[in-house]
Amino acid sequence: MNRPETLLRPRVPSPLQEVRDDRFARHGITLLLKRDDLIHPDLPGNKWRKLALNLEAAAGRPVLTFGGAYSNHLRATAAAGRLLEFPTIGVVRGDELAHRPLNPSLARCAADGMRLHFVDRTAYRAKASPEVLEGLLRLFGDVEVIPEGGSNALAAQGCAALGRELRGHTDVAAVACGTGGTLAGLAAGLDGGQRALGVPVLRGGFLGAAVAALQQEAFGGPAGNWSLDERFTFGGYARTTPELDAFAADFEDRHGLPVERVYVAKLLFALTALAEEGAFAPGTRVSAVITGTPDTPGPQASSVSR
Repeated sequence: MNRPETLLRPRVPSPLQEVRDDRFARHGITLLLKRDDLIHPDLPGNKWRKLALNLEAAAGRPVLTFGGAYSNHLRATAAAGRLLEFPTIGVVRGDELAHRPLNPSLARCAADGMRLHFVDRTAYRAKASPEVLEGLLRLFGDVEVIPEGGSNALAAQGCAALGRELRGHTDVAAVACGTGGTLAGLAAGLDGGQRALGVPVLRGGFLGAAVAALQQEAFGGPAGNWSLDERFTFGGYARTTPELDAFAADFEDRHGLPVERVYVAKLLFALTALAEEGAFAPGTRVSAVITGTPDTPGPQASSVSR
């Protein structure tokens, strides 16, 4: 298989746009938007960066990966399979979903040719165990296994390009985090005078160890200056509050940018709060990595393995 970058022609480096926002300007802070959402229409943002080297490693073999019922990672993998013409298998959390109509996210995966395999939540929690993986390999044969969220050493190495694109352009590079692969690579790609900030969208306090482990695997040890601010989960993954919804709608009105709610809204809210708290010195350039756009329902289809 040819290199995915050659075939898909992603828009990299992604644009870096300054936005005038008085909530930052009155503190002497410049807000920049790193528009990774514009990289590719089917594999936007960190999904492209995390998948590219993994798809090269797969070399056209079937790709098996994991996700929940609304996983953007599953959708990006399925889209890559359609565009590059290789088989994909999505292991989906929740065996009860196998007997229900597919939601728009899973329907899009199926329409792109992904075979959906639903497992119970106990097995899903143990998805990295040898027993579960061996069972999946017996069922599906010779496949390339990519972890949930796409975060592994190859993903972190791919995301290092994001940091390199921001060298000389920002002081703080901030990204919303799910599984930590983007932050691990972003920090590694920045130069010594810059720092990366991760805003987790899940509760649990596990992300620091996950990022450190990914950097060890990808780069041989700690790489770059990074930190986490875990105060802005708004109740957990895909959870929201009226305050967050109002903030996102206001940001859209101010800047004409559709704000994705699961990741991007929490990131922008966090940066606005930090600016008000005085967390950034006057003169600081803060870049927010826009990793996706609001969801639009996909076509209805069904391709289910039970």
